[in-house]
Amino acid sequence: MTIKDYTFVTLGMAIYAFGFCGFILPEKVVIGGLAGIGTIVYLTLGVPVSISQYALNLTLLAIAYKVVGKKFVLGTIYGATMISVFIGIFQPLFDEALTPEPFLNIVIGGMMAGFGVGIAFTHNGSSGGTDIVAAMVSKRSNVSVGRTMLYTDVFIIGSSYFLFHQVERMVFGFVVLLISAFVADTIINTNRQAVQFTIFSTKWEQIATAINNEAKRGCTVLSGMGWYSKKEVKVLLVMCRKIESVTISRIIKSIDPNAFCTQANVNGVYGQGFDELKVKMKMPQQSQEEDHAELQKKIESRNVEIPQ
Repeated sequence: MTIKDYTFVTLGMAIYAFGFCGFILPEKVVIGGLAGIGTIVYLTLGVPVSISQYALNLTLLAIAYKVVGKKFVLGTIYGATMISVFIGIFQPLFDEALTPEPFLNIVIGGMMAGFGVGIAFTHNGSSGGTDIVAAMVSKRSNVSVGRTMLYTDVFIIGSSYFLFHQVERMVFGFVVLLISAFVADTIINTNRQAVQFTIFSTKWEQIATAINNEAKRGCTVLSGMGWYSKKEVKVLLVMCRKIESVTISRIIKSIDPNAFCTQANVNGVYGQGFDELKVKMKMPQQSQEEDHAELQKKIESRNVEIPQ
């Protein structure tokens, strides 16, 4: 992580903590994640949310160190620390919610929580909590991270009914879950949306050089033929983030106002300068056969009859 990443993760956690402490916690609503468990502990035992939340985060990170490795733990511990610090700062400041309308508080708090998580996630940060549980489960099984987080959050929110017997508070918890998830996904997807430019121009060399130098994006030069003119043409193929598309358009127009180009949204761009391609690789067939042969030897060495 860079200094910029740490700055935005800190900002994201501060926004999350403010929304939680200023709008959600005063309404005594249990939400998902360790903040929800911390709320239950606070409402039943009086222990501040920041203390119980941080203690649980450290416990989960210690377990995760053996399961998912050092890199994940180091990438999570900063965000987990910051969110507990900010909740510890903001919680004593808000004895009552900032607005008198409970549902409005839930909506605003959910939006701020989702916005904060989205900012942190797009800069390689995490608040820990159910993220840690999901990472460990996905490491040991084929259950996706998103599904594990959803199941865990639903369980935490649902448990609030059996403790406090207040249906409306439980429903508010699910509302926060839906709103925060939607806002977080919007922030993350907006940041990751990519655009593909296809550019036809006689000044393709100048445009390609300007895109390299000014927009800091690569270009691929393709050879083509205009069937109407029967002349060979060079075609530029450019991938960039959606927020960079205006810069690319300005470069094209400033060099060749008559350039013919298309702009299309793409679902994902993976590789250098973009997102990492994350897929779970299957074990090679040879490795599976070796493991099976080794298991057979162990069974035979113990004189155990293998059922046919």
